[in-house]
Amino acid sequence: MNEDELLQLYGVEPGKNQRESICKLLQQEMENQETEDHEVLKLLCVMLFALGSVEDTELIWEAKRKNQDTGSYIDVQLLCGAGFEETIAYLEKKGGEQAHEQLLYLRQCEPYNFVDFSIDQWLSGYKVYYGNGI
Repeated sequence: MNEDELLQLYGVEPGKNQRESICKLLQQEMENQETEDHEVLKLLCVMLFALGSVEDTELIWEAKRKNQDTGSYIDVQLLCGAGFEETIAYLEKKGGEQAHEQLLYLRQCEPYNFVDFSIDQWLSGYKVYYGNGI
C-alpha cells in the first residue's frame, strides 16, 4: 500500500477502531527490508501519533530504530502522541531494556525537541504536509 492509498483509507487522523490494522501495517512495513522510501513508514507513525495511545510509543520507537535513515526520518515527537509527560510516565512504569533506552533518548531530546511541545500543533503540521490541512 502506498502513501496515497493509506491517506484515502485512513486519513491523517484515523478512527480509534482502525488502530489495530494500522499497527499491523506498520509492523509489515518495518519487516520490509526492500523499502528505500520511508514515507509509508512515517505516515503510519503519524497516524498512530494522531490516535494518541501511549502504548503505541513502543511500536513507533521500533520503526524509528529500524535503520539509520528511519532514525532521522521519523520525528522524535511522534513518540509522544499521548503527550510527553504521559509517555515518560508510561515508560518508567513499563520498565525493561527497550523502555529504558527510549526513556533516556526522550530525556536527551527534551530540552531541544519538546520545548512548548503541542500535540495539536504537530498534528496540524502533518495535516498540512499531507495535504489535509488548513
